[in-house]
Amino acid sequence: MQKITPFLWFDTEAEHAASFYVSLFPDSSITHVSRYPAGGPMPEGHAFVVDFVLDGVHYSAMNAGPQFSFTEAISLYVSAETQDEIDRLWDALLADGGEPSRCGWLKDRWGLSWQVVPPVLGTLLQDPDPGRAARVMEAMMAMTKIDIAELQAAYDRE
Repeated sequence: MQKITPFLWFDTEAEHAASFYVSLFPDSSITHVSRYPAGGPMPEGHAFVVDFVLDGVHYSAMNAGPQFSFTEAISLYVSAETQDEIDRLWDALLADGGEPSRCGWLKDRWGLSWQVVPPVLGTLLQDPDPGRAARVMEAMMAMTKIDIAELQAAYDRE
């Protein structure tokens, strides 16, 4: 069991969001849903806390009303190995009202921020040749969704 679990606050859509998230990643499932009893602040039977696993990492999500919303100060970082994986996750997370940002960042329809980034980006940015690393940084800063081929082209350019 992991010692620290990210706990996400939703207005009313925690169960829907968790179901969506587990559909995107392997080794993912909803593990438990507790529900509001009669007389609670939400209708009886509505999900209260949803426990779920995304690619082996445990999360909890709570429906607790509109008092708090997500900000970019917290994001979920997804290491996507291939351009196909980046494209699939990017498109899915943006569906139904998500918002793209810069440098591989986006907000999903619930306002949760995600970074969809290939591991090769870190490798290219850490190149000992400062010119190569700078070209990769410049290319990344101009991107919305990360494009591996464009990063590599910037790296290879003389």
